[in-house]
Amino acid sequence: MSWLLEALREAVEAEGMFIVTEAGPTEAAANRGVVIPGNRVIGVFRNDYAVEILRLSVPAMVEAPIRFYVTENEDGSATPSWKTPSHVLAPYLEEGGDALAEIGHELDAVFDAIAHRAVERID
Repeated sequence: MSWLLEALREAVEAEGMFIVTEAGPTEAAANRGVVIPGNRVIGVFRNDYAVEILRLSVPAMVEAPIRFYVTENEDGSATPSWKTPSHVLAPYLEEGGDALAEIGHELDAVFDAIAHRAVERID
């Protein structure tokens, strides 16, 4: 799983975004003697998006950073997953309107590019 995490970190940077949070229970569980599949949540965002979203809908910022979830599979491989930013921001469109929807779709393309870049690097 560490190879996918490293590839994802590099892809985030290559796509001009930033990792602003990172968490996972695997290591904490191991310290307690509990073995669980590897997993990590990586929050990705960028300040210019934050500022623009705040201008459109203060409540929408509860969704930032938008997260990737990397999970270890039984065969030792790993899988990235994420909710599309447009989906995450959808509940706030009544307030944020078309401009917020546009940001969501722009971020969809960025998150898709990050995931594809990370997976292509490891193939």
